[in-house]
Amino acid sequence: MIDRRNLLLSTAAVTTATWAGLGATTAQPIELLKIMVPAAPGGGWDQTARTIEQVLRATNAVAGVQITNVAGAGGTVGLPQFVNQWKGQGNALMVGGMVMVGAIIANKSAVKLDAVTPIALLTGEALALVVPASSPFKTAKDFADALKADPTKVPVAGGSAGGSDHILLGLIAKAAGVAPAKVSYVAFAGGGPATAALLGSQVAGGISGYGEFAEQIKAGKLRVLAISSDKRQDGIDAPTLKEQGIDVELFNWRGVFAPAGVTDDQRKAMISLMDKMAASPEWVDACNKRGWTRITRTGDAYKTYIAAEIVRLEAILKDLGIG
Repeated sequence: MIDRRNLLLSTAAVTTATWAGLGATTAQPIELLKIMVPAAPGGGWDQTARTIEQVLRATNAVAGVQITNVAGAGGTVGLPQFVNQWKGQGNALMVGGMVMVGAIIANKSAVKLDAVTPIALLTGEALALVVPASSPFKTAKDFADALKADPTKVPVAGGSAGGSDHILLGLIAKAAGVAPAKVSYVAFAGGGPATAALLGSQVAGGISGYGEFAEQIKAGKLRVLAISSDKRQDGIDAPTLKEQGIDVELFNWRGVFAPAGVTDDQRKAMISLMDKMAASPEWVDACNKRGWTRITRTGDAYKTYIAAEIVRLEAILKDLGIG
């Protein structure tokens, strides 16, 4: 379970010695920060990268940012490229998170997260369970009862197989007394196609970050049954799963990594940059607007967190018949 307290480490100034590893001679902004997003534009990782860009520009922490999108297989297409083609680049970061951990397990990826350098865990986002407005399900309990009666008759749309959406469905099923491997999960490449399937009543429900569905919820075309956080979230008119007797809590976490082969000075410089960003009012405001919970763990603390997540997610995916 994610500790949602802001575990902000002490913010350090970017010194000449630190930035020497990036080729700088004074404590000036990085000339160009390169960010790989191993997913298509518009999704949670892409939003994270572009929010990082906006905040770093607003705080004059960088002179420029270049974002590269490499979509496919929950990040396992972009990850090998980041490992092999961006090695040793001290001014580069890759966005990733829970979905990538699951995808590595599900796809039996030869390249794993131990091939990159953990820099900072930044945010967590509660997921939303939604249904078409015409659905007979009025509560999450109605949904769970239907799963218990016959999980094959409750197809649910979400992102990549083994990702956070799939994991949440499995946890809901398990809490309802249903074997997670029996759920009917329909994986889509992005929020757009999943939403289209919901609006066309091709599926009984959908799971994703609330932001993916917010527009259609406001338009009255979708109805949110529950969110997966530990408590109600500001700006979201929906109860938690726990409030409705379903003992499940899940946050889809996201963070950044540096390539392999960076020097210790370069690693420390990137950690310092992320610490400074995470402590800024601009980052706090951006996260609040997007409904992200701020969670900051950097360096070795982040590395330890990832190791624990891999163990946890391997067990969940095994229940789902994946990996």
